[in-house]
Amino acid sequence: MNKQALVELVHEKLGGTKVQAEEIVNAMFDAIVATLKKGGEVSIAGIGIFSVKARAARMARNPKTGEQVKVAATKVPKFRAAKALKDAVK
Repeated sequence: MNKQALVELVHEKLGGTKVQAEEIVNAMFDAIVATLKKGGEVSIAGIGIFSVKARAARMARNPKTGEQVKVAATKVPKFRAAKALKDAVK
């Protein structure tokens, strides 16, 4: 399933126009991204928790040349699935 399929699903459930359904889906994703940018976390009951994890700086190896390169510290998104989602997938 992709974003367009989600828009179709929202359109079928709520009616209205596809443009309105797309605005709803975009608003939901924008809210999640904005919260993660601020360093917060988004918890959706029965689905899981979106959060931000700090990744420390480290040394890595360029596989082509074998030379070591320094990888800077960064923040990465993380998703932790809820028990209900894990059980539904089993």
